[in-house]
Amino acid sequence: MRLSFPQCHFVLSARWLLAFCLYLCVPIAMAAADPLPSWTEGASRQAIVDFVRQVTTPDSADFVAPDERIAVFDNDGTLWSEKPAYFQLLFAIDRIRQLAPQHPEWKTTQPFKAVLDNDMGALADSGEKGLLQLVMASHAGMTTTEFEQIVGDWLMTARHPRFKRPYTELVYQPMLELLNYLRANGFKTFIVSGGGIEFMRPWTQAVYGIPPEQVIGSSIKVKFELRDGEPVLLRLPEIDFIDDKAGKPVGIHRFIGRQPVAAFGNSDGDLQMLQWTAAGEGRSFVMVVHHTDADREYAYDRTSHIGKLDKALDEADRRGWTVVDMKRDWKVIYPFEPPDSE
Repeated sequence: MRLSFPQCHFVLSARWLLAFCLYLCVPIAMAAADPLPSWTEGASRQAIVDFVRQVTTPDSADFVAPDERIAVFDNDGTLWSEKPAYFQLLFAIDRIRQLAPQHPEWKTTQPFKAVLDNDMGALADSGEKGLLQLVMASHAGMTTTEFEQIVGDWLMTARHPRFKRPYTELVYQPMLELLNYLRANGFKTFIVSGGGIEFMRPWTQAVYGIPPEQVIGSSIKVKFELRDGEPVLLRLPEIDFIDDKAGKPVGIHRFIGRQPVAAFGNSDGDLQMLQWTAAGEGRSFVMVVHHTDADREYAYDRTSHIGKLDKALDEADRRGWTVVDMKRDWKVIYPFEPPDSE
């Protein structure tokens, strides 16, 4: 059938209009599909994208089989904030204050006296031994189910002293996007943290999409017993495993059984995990989160008592690891921030 000129003109116009609409929609669709919208365009973002593309492209020389795509993340300072103190320590302090009426001896015994007097200087002076005493007193003596409930209740009510928000809102939006981006490309994501494994497990799936069986952390001993004929696991005041520094690669080997191809940390406590990942055969990716934004979060590195980044920063420079400058590389820090105007 031959079309008259008006008919041909209408068809061509309709086709042109459709093509023009598609042309306009392409950038919108591409923007909507951006897996890392909170990352600024730059070397850090590009390094992530390049690595994922290279290890997931079948004909690439750097291709990594899906079951070997293991990515490990530190938690404190890497996935959520860690200032003014590790959030688990703040939980322990609140718990000590709650239990204090049952322990009148704490009023004159350090480090408990420091907590009750709100003397953070004295608490710091108690050192690792004092902090361990607080953890044992606040984290043991109950069943695993009871402890999970205690952690959940605290997270529902506790608020960060600066931001006045629940601690689970103090997670980094760019890192949430990174976790999702990796999983969308066949990676299995693990937390490998110096924090307590049973402090993290109750909430990591809801907050990060990481299930409890993919959380590795420090732990205290537990024992099986029957209470009124019902089986329970009782938390004991004894250290079982410290998942920090050289303990992190050990924990990865023990609980994952594969050497990671990607690792993400922010402090010297993560250095050995980063080194272990970089030492693997084939292509690997190592990233250090550098806290440089005092306005939106905190700025600290070499001299900080919490999340000290000194040796790992030097090694990142020597080895060419990706160092994320939070102020420069992240459009937003937290999910509750308004989106960047650009």
